[in-house]
Amino acid sequence: MKKPGLLVRIVLAIVLGIALGLFLPDPVVRIFVTFNGLFGNFLTFIIPLIIVGLITPAISELGKGAGKWLGITAGIAYGSTVLAGLAAFAVCAVVLPRMLEAGSIDQVADPEAGLLEPFFTVEMPPVFGVMTALLVSFLVGIGLTLLHTDTLHKGFVELRSIVEKVIAAIIIPFLPLYVFGIFLNMTSAGQVWEVITTFIGVILLVFVLTVLLLLAQYSVAGAVTGRNPLKALRTMLPAYATALGTSSSAATIPVTLRQAVAAGVSRPVASFVIPLCATIHLAGSTVKIVSFSMAVLLLSGGQISLGVFIGFVFMLGITMVAAPGVPGGAIVTAAGLLTSMLGFSEEMVGLMIATYIAIDSFGTATNVTGDAAIAMVVDKLSGDELQHGTFVETEDGRLITVGDDEDPLPDER
Repeated sequence: MKKPGLLVRIVLAIVLGIALGLFLPDPVVRIFVTFNGLFGNFLTFIIPLIIVGLITPAISELGKGAGKWLGITAGIAYGSTVLAGLAAFAVCAVVLPRMLEAGSIDQVADPEAGLLEPFFTVEMPPVFGVMTALLVSFLVGIGLTLLHTDTLHKGFVELRSIVEKVIAAIIIPFLPLYVFGIFLNMTSAGQVWEVITTFIGVILLVFVLTVLLLLAQYSVAGAVTGRNPLKALRTMLPAYATALGTSSSAATIPVTLRQAVAAGVSRPVASFVIPLCATIHLAGSTVKIVSFSMAVLLLSGGQISLGVFIGFVFMLGITMVAAPGVPGGAIVTAAGLLTSMLGFSEEMVGLMIATYIAIDSFGTATNVTGDAAIAMVVDKLSGDELQHGTFVETEDGRLITVGDDEDPLPDER
Protein backbone atom coordinates (compact mmCIF):
# COMPACT_ATOMS: atom_id res chain seq x y z
CA MET A 1 0.00 0.00 0.00
CA LYS A 2 1.13 3.53 -0.72
CA LYS A 3 2.40 5.35 2.35
CA PRO A 4 0.03 8.21 3.29
CA GLY A 5 1.37 11.71 2.63
CA LEU A 6 2.51 14.09 5.33
CA LEU A 7 -0.73 16.09 5.18
CA VAL A 8 -2.80 12.97 5.84
CA ARG A 9 -0.56 11.95 8.74
CA ILE A 10 -0.70 15.43 10.30
CA VAL A 11 -4.50 15.62 10.07
CA LEU A 12 -4.80 12.09 11.46
CA ALA A 13 -2.48 13.05 14.34
CA ILE A 14 -4.68 16.07 15.20
CA VAL A 15 -7.91 14.04 15.10
CA LEU A 16 -6.47 11.18 17.18
CA GLY A 17 -4.94 13.60 19.68
CA ILE A 18 -8.29 15.30 20.31
CA ALA A 19 -10.24 12.01 20.40
CA LEU A 20 -7.86 10.04 22.63
CA GLY A 21 -7.23 13.02 24.91
CA LEU A 22 -10.83 12.77 26.12
CA PHE A 23 -10.36 9.44 27.90
CA LEU A 24 -6.70 8.31 28.03
CA PRO A 25 -5.33 8.21 31.62
CA ASP A 26 -2.76 10.80 32.65
CA PRO A 27 0.19 8.36 32.89
CA VAL A 28 -0.29 7.36 29.25
CA VAL A 29 -0.61 10.98 28.16
CA ARG A 30 2.59 11.83 30.04
CA ILE A 31 4.49 9.28 27.92
CA PHE A 32 3.72 11.32 24.81
CA VAL A 33 4.32 14.55 26.71
CA THR A 34 7.79 13.26 27.60
CA PHE A 35 8.51 12.50 23.95
CA ASN A 36 7.30 15.98 23.01
CA GLY A 37 9.60 17.50 25.60
CA LEU A 38 12.59 15.67 24.13
CA PHE A 39 11.63 16.35 20.52
CA GLY A 40 10.79 19.99 21.28
CA ASN A 41 14.17 20.52 22.94
CA PHE A 42 15.87 18.92 19.93
CA LEU A 43 14.00 21.33 17.65
CA THR A 44 15.17 24.23 19.81
CA PHE A 45 18.74 22.98 19.41
CA ILE A 46 18.62 22.27 15.66
CA ILE A 47 16.63 25.31 14.45
CA PRO A 48 19.58 27.78 14.56
CA LEU A 49 21.73 25.21 12.73
CA ILE A 50 18.99 24.77 10.12
CA ILE A 51 18.96 28.54 9.57
CA VAL A 52 22.75 28.78 9.25
CA GLY A 53 23.01 25.59 7.19
CA LEU A 54 20.34 26.66 4.68
CA ILE A 55 20.56 30.46 4.48
CA THR A 56 24.36 30.89 4.43
CA PRO A 57 25.12 28.79 1.33
CA ALA A 58 21.92 30.06 -0.31
CA ILE A 59 23.07 33.69 0.08
CA SER A 60 26.56 32.87 -1.18
CA GLU A 61 25.06 31.13 -4.23
CA LEU A 62 23.11 34.26 -5.10
CA GLY A 63 26.41 35.96 -5.92
CA LYS A 64 27.17 39.65 -5.50
CA GLY A 65 23.47 40.47 -5.66
CA ALA A 66 22.87 38.72 -2.32
CA GLY A 67 22.60 41.96 -0.36
CA LYS A 68 20.02 43.28 -2.80
CA TRP A 69 17.90 40.12 -2.66
CA LEU A 70 18.14 40.09 1.12
CA GLY A 71 16.76 43.64 1.16
CA ILE A 72 14.07 42.85 -1.40
CA THR A 73 12.90 39.78 0.52
CA ALA A 74 12.86 41.64 3.83
CA GLY A 75 10.96 44.53 2.24
CA ILE A 76 8.31 42.25 0.75
CA ALA A 77 7.92 40.38 4.06
CA TYR A 78 7.59 43.61 6.07
CA GLY A 79 5.13 45.08 3.58
CA SER A 80 3.02 41.93 3.71
CA THR A 81 3.01 42.01 7.53
CA VAL A 82 2.03 45.70 7.76
CA LEU A 83 -0.68 45.49 5.09
CA ALA A 84 -2.16 42.44 6.81
CA GLY A 85 -2.29 44.30 10.12
CA LEU A 86 -3.89 47.40 8.62
CA ALA A 87 -6.47 45.32 6.77
CA ALA A 88 -7.32 43.46 9.99
CA PHE A 89 -7.79 46.78 11.81
CA ALA A 90 -10.14 48.09 9.11
CA VAL A 91 -12.32 44.97 9.20
CA CYS A 92 -12.37 44.64 13.00
CA ALA A 93 -13.22 48.33 13.47
CA VAL A 94 -16.45 47.65 11.57
CA VAL A 95 -17.31 44.14 12.78
CA LEU A 96 -16.17 43.83 16.42
CA PRO A 97 -18.35 46.61 17.93
CA ARG A 98 -21.39 44.79 16.59
CA MET A 99 -20.15 41.44 17.87
CA LEU A 100 -18.88 42.21 21.38
CA GLU A 101 -20.46 43.96 24.35
CA ALA A 102 -18.24 46.77 25.62
CA GLY A 103 -17.04 46.35 29.19
CA SER A 104 -18.18 42.72 29.50
CA ILE A 105 -14.77 41.15 29.98
CA ASP A 106 -14.65 38.03 32.14
CA GLN A 107 -11.83 36.16 33.77
CA VAL A 108 -10.61 33.57 31.28
CA ALA A 109 -8.55 30.59 32.27
CA ASP A 110 -4.96 30.28 31.17
CA PRO A 111 -4.91 27.63 28.41
CA GLU A 112 -1.58 26.34 29.66
CA ALA A 113 -2.95 25.65 33.15
CA GLY A 114 -3.50 21.97 33.79
CA LEU A 115 -1.15 20.72 31.10
CA LEU A 116 0.67 17.56 32.15
CA GLU A 117 4.41 17.59 32.75
CA PRO A 118 6.84 15.06 31.20
CA PHE A 119 8.33 12.28 33.31
CA PHE A 120 11.79 13.75 32.67
CA THR A 121 13.47 16.31 30.46
CA VAL A 122 16.86 16.54 28.79
CA GLU A 123 18.15 20.06 28.25
CA MET A 124 19.47 20.67 24.73
CA PRO A 125 20.55 24.31 24.65
CA PRO A 126 21.22 25.64 21.14
CA VAL A 127 24.70 26.70 20.16
CA PHE A 128 23.30 30.20 19.59
CA GLY A 129 19.92 31.91 19.32
CA VAL A 130 17.73 32.40 16.28
CA MET A 131 18.66 36.06 15.79
CA THR A 132 22.36 35.20 16.14
CA ALA A 133 21.90 32.48 13.52
CA LEU A 134 20.30 34.97 11.13
CA LEU A 135 23.07 37.53 11.66
CA VAL A 136 25.77 34.89 11.17
CA SER A 137 24.05 33.69 7.99
CA PHE A 138 23.82 37.22 6.59
CA LEU A 139 27.38 38.18 7.52
CA VAL A 140 29.07 34.99 6.32
CA GLY A 141 26.81 34.52 3.29
CA ILE A 142 27.31 38.05 1.98
CA GLY A 143 31.01 37.85 2.85
CA LEU A 144 31.38 34.71 0.75
CA THR A 145 29.99 36.55 -2.26
CA LEU A 146 32.80 39.11 -1.94
CA LEU A 147 35.66 36.63 -1.54
CA HIS A 148 37.17 34.56 -4.33
CA THR A 149 37.43 31.37 -2.28
CA ASP A 150 35.53 28.11 -2.36
CA THR A 151 36.91 26.49 0.80
CA LEU A 152 34.50 28.05 3.30
CA HIS A 153 31.63 27.86 0.81
CA LYS A 154 32.13 24.11 0.36
CA GLY A 155 32.11 23.73 4.14
CA PHE A 156 28.71 25.38 4.41
CA VAL A 157 27.44 23.32 1.46
CA GLU A 158 28.44 20.19 3.38
CA LEU A 159 26.74 21.59 6.50
CA ARG A 160 23.61 22.06 4.38
CA SER A 161 23.79 18.40 3.33
CA ILE A 162 23.99 17.34 6.98
CA VAL A 163 21.04 19.57 7.91
CA GLU A 164 18.97 18.20 5.03
CA LYS A 165 19.67 14.63 6.14
CA VAL A 166 18.61 15.47 9.70
CA ILE A 167 15.42 17.00 8.35
CA ALA A 168 14.64 13.99 6.16
CA ALA A 169 15.59 11.28 8.66
CA ILE A 170 14.44 12.75 11.99
CA ILE A 171 12.27 15.86 11.84
CA ILE A 172 9.82 14.97 9.06
CA PRO A 173 9.13 11.36 10.21
CA PHE A 174 8.52 12.34 13.85
CA LEU A 175 6.50 15.52 13.27
CA PRO A 176 3.09 13.73 13.18
CA LEU A 177 3.82 12.08 16.55
CA TYR A 178 4.87 15.47 17.94
CA VAL A 179 1.62 17.06 16.72
CA PHE A 180 -0.35 14.15 18.20
CA GLY A 181 1.25 14.72 21.62
CA ILE A 182 0.48 18.45 21.54
CA PHE A 183 -3.23 17.96 20.88
CA LEU A 184 -3.43 15.01 23.26
CA ASN A 185 -2.10 17.13 26.14
CA MET A 186 -4.24 20.16 25.28
CA THR A 187 -7.41 18.07 25.13
CA SER A 188 -6.56 16.27 28.34
CA ALA A 189 -6.08 19.61 30.16
CA GLY A 190 -9.32 21.02 28.78
CA GLN A 191 -8.49 24.65 29.57
CA VAL A 192 -7.99 25.74 25.97
CA TRP A 193 -11.65 25.15 25.12
CA GLU A 194 -12.78 27.71 27.72
CA VAL A 195 -10.82 30.42 25.95
CA ILE A 196 -12.06 29.30 22.54
CA THR A 197 -15.69 29.38 23.74
CA THR A 198 -15.35 32.89 25.17
CA PHE A 199 -13.88 34.34 21.98
CA ILE A 200 -15.55 32.05 19.44
CA GLY A 201 -16.87 34.95 17.36
CA VAL A 202 -13.48 36.68 17.20
CA ILE A 203 -11.79 33.36 16.42
CA LEU A 204 -14.10 32.76 13.45
CA LEU A 205 -13.48 36.31 12.22
CA VAL A 206 -9.70 35.90 12.49
CA PHE A 207 -9.84 32.57 10.67
CA VAL A 208 -11.77 34.14 7.79
CA LEU A 209 -9.27 37.01 7.68
CA THR A 210 -6.31 34.60 7.50
CA VAL A 211 -7.93 32.68 4.65
CA LEU A 212 -8.59 35.90 2.74
CA LEU A 213 -5.01 36.98 3.43
CA LEU A 214 -3.60 33.78 1.92
CA LEU A 215 -5.85 34.11 -1.12
CA ALA A 216 -4.63 37.68 -1.60
CA GLN A 217 -0.97 36.72 -1.18
CA TYR A 218 -1.18 33.86 -3.65
CA SER A 219 -3.21 35.92 -6.10
CA VAL A 220 -0.39 38.47 -6.17
CA ALA A 221 2.24 35.72 -6.41
CA GLY A 222 0.26 34.06 -9.21
CA ALA A 223 -0.04 37.33 -11.10
CA VAL A 224 3.71 37.95 -10.82
CA THR A 225 4.81 34.42 -11.72
CA GLY A 226 2.05 33.43 -14.12
CA ARG A 227 1.26 30.30 -12.09
CA ASN A 228 -2.09 29.03 -10.86
CA PRO A 229 -2.42 30.53 -7.33
CA LEU A 230 -4.94 27.94 -6.11
CA LYS A 231 -2.72 25.08 -7.26
CA ALA A 232 0.28 26.60 -5.49
CA LEU A 233 -1.78 27.15 -2.34
CA ARG A 234 -2.99 23.56 -2.45
CA THR A 235 0.61 22.36 -2.72
CA MET A 236 1.41 24.22 0.52
CA LEU A 237 -1.34 22.49 2.55
CA PRO A 238 1.11 20.04 4.23
CA ALA A 239 3.08 23.03 5.57
CA TYR A 240 -0.17 24.65 6.76
CA ALA A 241 -1.23 21.46 8.54
CA THR A 242 2.20 20.99 10.12
CA ALA A 243 2.22 24.54 11.47
CA LEU A 244 -1.35 24.03 12.67
CA GLY A 245 -0.10 21.18 14.82
CA THR A 246 3.27 22.52 16.00
CA SER A 247 2.39 26.23 16.34
CA SER A 248 6.01 26.84 15.38
CA SER A 249 7.14 28.49 12.16
CA ALA A 250 10.72 27.39 12.78
CA ALA A 251 9.76 23.77 13.38
CA THR A 252 7.81 23.83 10.12
CA ILE A 253 10.75 25.11 8.02
CA PRO A 254 11.63 21.65 6.63
CA VAL A 255 8.07 21.04 5.42
CA THR A 256 7.63 24.59 4.10
CA LEU A 257 10.91 24.31 2.21
CA ARG A 258 9.97 20.99 0.66
CA GLN A 259 6.52 22.15 -0.41
CA ALA A 260 7.83 25.46 -1.79
CA VAL A 261 10.17 23.51 -4.07
CA ALA A 262 7.23 21.29 -5.05
CA ALA A 263 5.27 24.47 -5.89
CA GLY A 264 7.93 25.40 -8.44
CA VAL A 265 10.33 27.59 -6.47
CA SER A 266 13.97 26.89 -7.31
CA ARG A 267 15.85 25.18 -4.48
CA PRO A 268 18.50 27.93 -4.02
CA VAL A 269 15.86 30.64 -3.67
CA ALA A 270 13.62 28.47 -1.45
CA SER A 271 16.59 27.65 0.81
CA PHE A 272 17.24 31.38 1.17
CA VAL A 273 13.71 32.79 1.47
CA ILE A 274 11.88 30.16 3.54
CA PRO A 275 14.15 30.09 6.64
CA LEU A 276 14.49 33.88 6.47
CA CYS A 277 10.75 34.52 6.23
CA ALA A 278 10.08 32.03 9.04
CA THR A 279 11.50 34.73 11.31
CA ILE A 280 10.65 38.04 9.62
CA HIS A 281 7.30 37.36 7.90
CA LEU A 282 4.49 37.34 10.47
CA ALA A 283 1.41 38.50 8.55
CA GLY A 284 -0.86 35.88 10.11
CA SER A 285 0.36 36.63 13.62
CA THR A 286 -0.16 40.35 13.04
CA VAL A 287 -3.76 39.75 11.97
CA LYS A 288 -4.36 37.80 15.17
CA ILE A 289 -2.64 40.28 17.50
CA VAL A 290 -4.42 43.29 16.00
CA SER A 291 -7.81 41.55 16.06
CA PHE A 292 -7.55 40.20 19.59
CA SER A 293 -6.04 43.40 21.01
CA MET A 294 -9.02 45.31 19.62
CA ALA A 295 -11.38 42.71 21.09
CA VAL A 296 -9.76 42.93 24.53
CA LEU A 297 -9.89 46.74 24.42
CA LEU A 298 -13.59 46.66 23.52
CA LEU A 299 -14.42 44.08 26.20
CA SER A 300 -12.56 46.12 28.83
CA GLY A 301 -14.25 49.38 27.82
CA GLY A 302 -11.12 50.95 26.30
CA GLN A 303 -10.92 53.32 23.36
CA ILE A 304 -9.66 52.33 19.90
CA SER A 305 -7.64 55.04 18.13
CA LEU A 306 -6.83 54.85 14.42
CA GLY A 307 -3.56 56.76 14.78
CA VAL A 308 -2.37 54.66 17.71
CA PHE A 309 -3.14 51.39 15.94
CA ILE A 310 -1.40 52.45 12.72
CA GLY A 311 1.76 53.12 14.72
CA PHE A 312 1.22 49.88 16.63
CA VAL A 313 1.04 47.86 13.39
CA PHE A 314 4.21 49.42 11.96
CA MET A 315 6.12 48.82 15.20
CA LEU A 316 4.71 45.30 15.47
CA GLY A 317 6.16 44.38 12.07
CA ILE A 318 9.62 45.36 13.33
CA THR A 319 9.43 44.08 16.89
CA MET A 320 8.22 40.60 16.02
CA VAL A 321 11.30 40.00 13.87
CA ALA A 322 12.99 39.20 17.19
CA ALA A 323 10.28 36.68 18.06
CA PRO A 324 11.61 33.12 18.33
CA GLY A 325 9.95 30.64 15.99
CA VAL A 326 8.35 28.72 18.86
CA PRO A 327 4.73 28.50 20.03
CA GLY A 328 3.57 31.86 21.44
CA GLY A 329 6.82 33.63 20.56
CA ALA A 330 5.15 36.47 18.64
CA ILE A 331 2.70 37.50 21.38
CA VAL A 332 5.37 37.36 24.08
CA THR A 333 7.57 39.66 21.98
CA ALA A 334 4.61 41.99 21.32
CA ALA A 335 3.64 42.25 25.00
CA GLY A 336 5.83 45.33 25.47
CA LEU A 337 4.03 47.17 22.67
CA LEU A 338 0.64 46.22 24.11
CA THR A 339 1.47 47.99 27.38
CA SER A 340 3.47 50.93 26.01
CA MET A 341 1.34 51.82 22.96
CA LEU A 342 -2.13 50.44 23.70
CA GLY A 343 -2.10 50.92 27.47
CA PHE A 344 -2.79 47.30 28.37
CA SER A 345 -2.78 46.42 32.07
CA GLU A 346 -1.06 43.30 33.35
CA GLU A 347 -4.41 41.49 33.46
CA MET A 348 -5.23 42.52 29.89
CA VAL A 349 -1.83 41.32 28.67
CA GLY A 350 -2.41 38.01 30.45
CA LEU A 351 -5.81 37.65 28.80
CA MET A 352 -4.28 38.55 25.44
CA ILE A 353 -1.54 35.95 25.82
CA ALA A 354 -4.00 33.30 26.98
CA THR A 355 -6.33 33.94 24.05
CA TYR A 356 -3.52 34.13 21.51
CA ILE A 357 -1.79 30.93 22.64
CA ALA A 358 -5.10 29.05 22.62
CA ILE A 359 -5.27 29.36 18.82
CA ASP A 360 -1.66 30.26 18.09
CA SER A 361 -1.46 27.63 15.37
CA PHE A 362 -3.80 29.43 12.93
CA GLY A 363 -1.60 32.51 12.76
CA THR A 364 1.55 30.42 12.47
CA ALA A 365 0.04 28.32 9.68
CA THR A 366 -0.84 31.52 7.80
CA ASN A 367 2.69 32.85 8.31
CA VAL A 368 4.50 29.83 6.89
CA THR A 369 2.07 29.33 4.02
CA GLY A 370 2.51 32.97 3.03
CA ASP A 371 6.31 32.48 3.08
CA ALA A 372 6.04 30.34 -0.04
CA ALA A 373 4.11 33.10 -1.86
CA ILE A 374 7.00 35.46 -1.14
CA ALA A 375 9.46 32.79 -2.32
CA MET A 376 7.52 32.52 -5.60
CA VAL A 377 7.80 36.27 -6.17
CA VAL A 378 11.51 36.43 -5.25
CA ASP A 379 12.21 33.41 -7.46
CA LYS A 380 10.55 35.13 -10.42
CA LEU A 381 12.36 38.43 -9.85
CA SER A 382 15.76 36.82 -9.35
CA GLY A 383 15.11 34.46 -12.26
CA ASP A 384 14.71 37.42 -14.59
CA GLU A 385 18.10 38.68 -13.52
CA LEU A 386 19.69 35.24 -13.84
CA GLN A 387 18.44 34.94 -17.40
CA HIS A 388 20.34 38.10 -18.33
CA GLY A 389 23.65 36.48 -17.52
CA THR A 390 24.38 38.13 -14.19
CA PHE A 391 25.16 34.72 -12.70
CA VAL A 392 26.56 31.45 -14.01
CA GLU A 393 26.61 27.99 -12.42
CA THR A 394 29.97 26.36 -11.73
CA GLU A 395 30.65 22.62 -11.87
CA ASP A 396 30.18 22.29 -8.10
CA GLY A 397 26.73 23.90 -8.31
CA ARG A 398 27.71 27.35 -7.07
CA LEU A 399 26.31 30.52 -8.70
CA ILE A 400 28.97 33.14 -9.48
CA THR A 401 28.76 36.53 -11.17
CA VAL A 402 29.90 36.97 -14.77
CA GLY A 403 29.83 39.75 -17.33
CA ASP A 404 27.08 40.26 -19.86
CA ASP A 405 29.38 38.98 -22.60
CA GLU A 406 29.59 35.56 -20.95
CA ASP A 407 27.35 32.64 -21.77
CA PRO A 408 23.98 33.00 -20.03
CA LEU A 409 22.88 30.66 -17.27
CA PRO A 410 21.25 27.47 -18.59
CA ASP A 411 17.49 27.19 -18.27
CA GLU A 412 17.79 24.54 -15.57
CA ARG A 413 19.34 25.81 -12.40
